[in-house]
Amino acid sequence: MVDFLRDRGIDGSTIVEIGGGVGEIQIELLRAGASHATNLELSATYEDDARALALEAGVAERIDRRLHDIAEEPASVESADVVVLHRVVCCYGDYRRLLSSAADHARQVLVFSYPPHNIGVSAFYVCFNLVMRLARCSFRGYSPPPEVMRAVLEEHGLQRTYEHRGSVWRIAAHERLESMPESTSPC
Repeated sequence: MVDFLRDRGIDGSTIVEIGGGVGEIQIELLRAGASHATNLELSATYEDDARALALEAGVAERIDRRLHDIAEEPASVESADVVVLHRVVCCYGDYRRLLSSAADHARQVLVFSYPPHNIGVSAFYVCFNLVMRLARCSFRGYSPPPEVMRAVLEEHGLQRTYEHRGSVWRIAAHERLESMPESTSPC
């Protein structure tokens, strides 16, 4: 994700990272030239480590960390040049609403990672969710079909321009059609 965005060029860009955890990606993007990052998180458990990491990297003053669900309250989040969702779609029950809100906030590009959608991953999530239910934990995992996620982003004016198929995670970038150079052709 970071390499794709760095190669694409992010000097002066604003970033919204949804579910950024301790913030490694946004810190790397700030080091690569982004001007400001907003991290939207659902859990406060990362805050102390995130603050320490940002201070150590010398970018704390350029990061705004908020406990906020963008899918529930999209209007209270400013748009950004780049929206990042790393290992988030698999943790959110309503991927359509999450991706719709994320897409609406991406002025130029949205990049996200997701698990492959196959029988092995589906079986994993069935077992994982059963264990979570037995442990009385409300957290669940999901593996939405990539073509459906892509359709949601296309409905919001984003076109896929990059895809990477790793052994465990897939990464896809989608860009605004009007911001794509004429010589760029989507994957």
